Parts: sequence; C-alpha cells; structure tokens
Amino acid sequence: VQLQASGGGLVQAGGSLRLSCVASGRTLSAYDMAWFRQAPVKERRFVAGISDSGDITVYSESVKGRFTISRDNAKNTVYLQLNSLRPEDTAVYYCAALRDSWRWVRFASKYGHWGQGTLVTVSS
Repeated sequence: VQLQASGGGLVQAGGSLRLSCVASGRTLSAYDMAWFRQAPVKERRFVAGISDSGDITVYSESVKGRFTISRDNAKNTVYLQLNSLRPEDTAVYYCAALRDSWRWVRFASKYGHWGQGTLVTVSS
C-alpha cells in the first residue's frame, strides 16, 4: 500500500489543523493505522493509532484530549485532527500502516508502510 500524507502547515499556538493520509494500491481497511511525528534531531514518536475498523483508538499522553484520529475506509483515508496546538507539536507528521498485531501499535519498527510526511509548524 502507498500512503500520501497532506494537510500540514504553519499555524499559531492554539490553532488547529487536519492531516489526511490517503492510501492507494490496497484497501486501507486491511490495516491498523497510526500517526507518528518527528521533530528536528529527535526520534520518531507515536502520536495516535486506530484499528482497522476504527472502533479502537489510542493516543500518546502528550496529545490526548487535543488530537483525534479517525478513518473513512470508503475513502481509503485516515485523518488526524490537531486542536489546541502548541509550539512543541512542531514536527514532520507521518502516517503508517501496521504490519504486525495491534499490541505493537506504538512501535515504529512494526510498521511496514509509511507516508512521506507532512510538516506542521506551530508558532508561539
């Protein structure tokens, strides 16, 4: 499956963005999905995950209550709604398709397909 992420941009602190990740090549409903982010000189970190049917979601503590992951399998798309953005949310955001079981959802090494990343910059 090929993944294409979009929706990043420059926003002021407190603002909102919605990221999208469109899949091609294979139906997205076959995969549990997640968003990760990577800030400059930092490792890639888990942000949010969603099960293949969309009935289970998990979040990192740093974004819980501010970000919402969702999916529309009919559109082969996963979304990440970012609200109440903070300067520390600045990073390149990546969508990814899990190639292992759900218990590994927070582990980047368990993902077999990655989008190209979309940059989110939050100014103070």
